[in-house]
Order: sequence, then structure tokens, then C-alpha cells
Amino acid sequence: MHPYLRLFDFKQKVDYKIEILAGLTVALALIPEAVAFSMIAGLPPLVGLYAAFVVGLVTAILGGRPGMISGATGAIAVVIVALAKTHGIEYVFATVILAGVIQIVVGLLRLGKLIRLVPHPVMFGFVNGLAVIIFMSQLDQFKHSVNGELEWMTGQPLFLMLALVALTISIMIFLPRFTKAVPASLVAIVVVFILVVSFGLETKTVGDIASIKGGFPPFHLPGVPFTLETLQVIFPYAAIMAGVGLIESLLTLNLIDEITETRGRGNKECVAQGSANILSGLFYGMGGCAMIGQSLINISAGARARLSGIVAAVMLLVFIMFGAPLIEKVPMAALTGVMIMVAVGTFEWISIRMIGKMPRHDIFVGILVAAITIFLHNLALAVLIGVVIAALVFAWESAKRIRARKYVDEQGIKHYEIYGPLFFGSVTAFNEKFDVLNDPQEVIIDFRESRVADMSGIEALNKLTERYHKAGKKLHLRHLSEDCRRLLGNAGDLIDVNILEDPTYKVMTDQVK
Repeated sequence: MHPYLRLFDFKQKVDYKIEILAGLTVALALIPEAVAFSMIAGLPPLVGLYAAFVVGLVTAILGGRPGMISGATGAIAVVIVALAKTHGIEYVFATVILAGVIQIVVGLLRLGKLIRLVPHPVMFGFVNGLAVIIFMSQLDQFKHSVNGELEWMTGQPLFLMLALVALTISIMIFLPRFTKAVPASLVAIVVVFILVVSFGLETKTVGDIASIKGGFPPFHLPGVPFTLETLQVIFPYAAIMAGVGLIESLLTLNLIDEITETRGRGNKECVAQGSANILSGLFYGMGGCAMIGQSLINISAGARARLSGIVAAVMLLVFIMFGAPLIEKVPMAALTGVMIMVAVGTFEWISIRMIGKMPRHDIFVGILVAAITIFLHNLALAVLIGVVIAALVFAWESAKRIRARKYVDEQGIKHYEIYGPLFFGSVTAFNEKFDVLNDPQEVIIDFRESRVADMSGIEALNKLTERYHKAGKKLHLRHLSEDCRRLLGNAGDLIDVNILEDPTYKVMTDQVK
């Protein structure tokens, strides 16, 4: 069970009052995170808020997991930050729309189930790398502009910034020990805000970065040329964004499934996420995906239906339209403290405690994925490489399991009893177990405790029967499935068929579904 699950009681019944209150709580907690994530991406805060509204509303209505909250996230921000710096915000909008199209295609092709192929070490590395990126991005808040260039703060501005960040973190740590009625992040922001305003403290605020005053998200076609060159620029980012968004969304969906003991619809969620991102790109948003932290806040408050997500999105828009003057006065130190705690909460600390207990190859995979995530800022590539390495390690370990028990019976017939799977990884070890030249005239190979898993195994059997045939020796292959016998092209009458005992599994081929 995920460590978060032990913190909450999830046995509450669905209730409209609870749904509305949970939605209000989530909406209040979304504001600082949406602003902070948009700043991580190098975009105006309003772009993150609009994305949180559009993505949150569409996925709440159309998504495959009621109770799950989506919006602007750190994972998406990290992906698009380079594009925003090199090509500008219009290319970001175009990328978000293309990413949404890719996600819809994934859902329509019913590929959401592929998330099951991501092993835990890969997810540990992915989440830990993301946590480090979020933390490192907060260091820029300790810089200020001097003659047009960013330099580290010194003296009183630095000490004030550190003190306010420390106060924010302290509130978020200690307040939940007394009450969870109000999000600790919201309380921390309010306290720091009141402190700064009351004492007239001069520190960086959201308004110093950009204005977030706005109305309803405006419809806006991306101002980019519709050319092949533009597609070449945005497609890599769109593919990464689509992959990262679906990975994070489907993992969150699985987590909520475990909490609520219900089953979400992964492919429907893929289509909903894609639709939400298309609309986000058309309505001045940076795109997004499911949010693990906000989803847990929502579920822990007892929300189980779509209403909570809808309320959260609508109330967020109300705050944008009528609460902008207050939000612009929020100290950046408060948002920095919140994001540091988000990074700390995102990091899978249990993975460190498990280092001495996990296989070394799992530790290597986790560290490698985290390193790629941190240094290349390419989350999808990190996960893909991790999955490939984990699969190769699994194949290697499985290949070492094939073995053969050999003996000669009283009639002088040599028996090979095969144990373990016969597939592409174990073919070499399988062939090394036979001594064709020195074997007696009659040989029996028994596959009762083995399984031929793919065409590489079939080909290995074909070549083995050919070797014994050329040596003028009689070979019996026993306990093969009907599928194996049909695919063996040169076995002929060498196969002993035992109808009662032969297995019925099928070999993986292009023809066999």
C-alpha cells in the first residue's frame, strides 16, 4: 500500500455536501500550485491557472476516474520549459494541442493498459527525479534582477526570504498535527501574506513576476506558422508531454482505484486528458495531467463523485476573475515554501530505506531513471529507458533459470528433463545442455516442467531436431503444446504425443492472438 494511504480514512460514503466542500478545498489549494508550476515553465501565472481550470473541468466531466483531480503539474512544466525559453508561449500552446491529439489516439487504440508494464523501480526513479527537479527550480526564487541579470540575494533580502520560506514550511509540517480541516499549504500562504502586509515587509510577490488578473479564458489559436518546420519543432515536446501526462495520470488513477476499492477506466481517462489539453491549448493554458497530491486531498475529504472536481474547477475560475488583486500580493516566499514541501512529499523516501533490501539491478534502474530525469529533463525518455532495462534484466534472470536434469534409464535411453522457460534469452543456454555426438541412439527431451514462450524457442527446437536427425539418432519431444507441435517444421514423427498430459498454452507468434 502506498504510504499516503495510511494517513487517511477512506470509508466515507458519497455525499453532495462532502463533494462540494472537498471541491472548495481543492480549489483553494490549486491556486498556489498552478501559479508556481507556470513559473517553473517560464510562463505567466495566468497560463497555469487557466490550464488548471480547463483541464480540471474537462477531466472531471469526461474522465475515467471520478474523484481524481487534474490541472497544471510540475511534470508538464519541466517538459515545456525549454520550448518556452527558445520559441515562446505560442509554440507552447501548439505543443499542448498536439499532445492532446496524441493522448486521444492512445486512448482510442486502448493502449492505457500499457502502464502496467512500468515496474516499481522505474516509478521510484521517475518520481524521485521529478521531486529533485521541482526542488532545484525553487532556487531561482532566491535570486533577484540586478542590471537585467539574475544574481543571488544577499544581506537582508536573503535572510527575509529564508525566514518566510522557513515559516511556510513549518506551518505545513506542524499544522496537520492539530487539524486537517483546511489545507496546510493554504494556511501557510495566508499567514505569510498577512505577516508581509501587516509589517510592510519588502519581498518578492507574485505581482512582481506577472499579473494574474483575468476573466474567462479567451479562445486563442496558437500564433505559429502551420508548416512542417513548426511540426518538427513541437512534435518531440508534444510526444514527451503526452507520454509524461498519461504516465502520471494513469498511475494516479491506479492509486485512487486502490484507495476507493473501485476500478477506473484508463482508456477513457486518456481520451479525457487529450480533450482537456486540446481545449487548454485553445484557451490560453499550458496543459496538464492528473495531480497526485490534489487527488489525495480530494479523496481524503470523502469525495467519490465527479462533482468535487467540477466544483474545484469552477471555483478556481471565480478566484481568477474576482480575487486577482489579492493573489498578486502573495509573497513568492510562500509559494517557494509550498513547492519545496511538494517536492519533499513527492520524493519516495521509502526507496532509500529499501536500498539494502532491493536487488542491485532494481537499484541501478531507479538511480538511472532519476539521473536521466534530473539532467536531461526528459521524463518520458527516462521511463522508456528504465522499462527497457528492467525488461532486459528480467529476460536475463529468466534465461538463467532454464536447466536440464539428465539421466540414462535401464534401456539405455537418455532423458533430458527441461526446467524453466525456453525463449530468446535462454536459447543459448538450452543448446549448450545437449551432447548430440556422444548421446545414445535414442534420446527423450521432456518439457513437462518447461514452456516454449516464443518463436526463438521453436526455432531452437527445429535446429536441435535437425542435429539429431543428421547424427542418425532418434529423438522424442514430449509434453509440447499442440501449438508447438504445429509450428515445428522438421520434427516429423519424432514427437511423442501424449494427449492427456500435453499442455495447451500457445506460443507467441504474429498469427496467434
